[in-house]
Amino acid sequence: MKIYRLSEGKKIAGICAGIADSYNLDVTLVRLAAIFLTVITGVWPGVITYLAGWYLIPELEKSPKKEKPSEDQ
Repeated sequence: MKIYRLSEGKKIAGICAGIADSYNLDVTLVRLAAIFLTVITGVWPGVITYLAGWYLIPELEKSPKKEKPSEDQ
């Protein structure tokens, strides 16, 4: 399974939206988990990890799961 950022439905960088789409989760739950983990770890590790993900994870315009296969008939 490949991790990606989504430009569709993003709030900041699309990392949580991409993770939610990859694992078929609700994006709100992923965002709440990210905020919770960031606060629990002392804020800076979460912020640095998010910024690194923003730089390293590739961005997609649309979810590959929402694209329908073309029917060539």
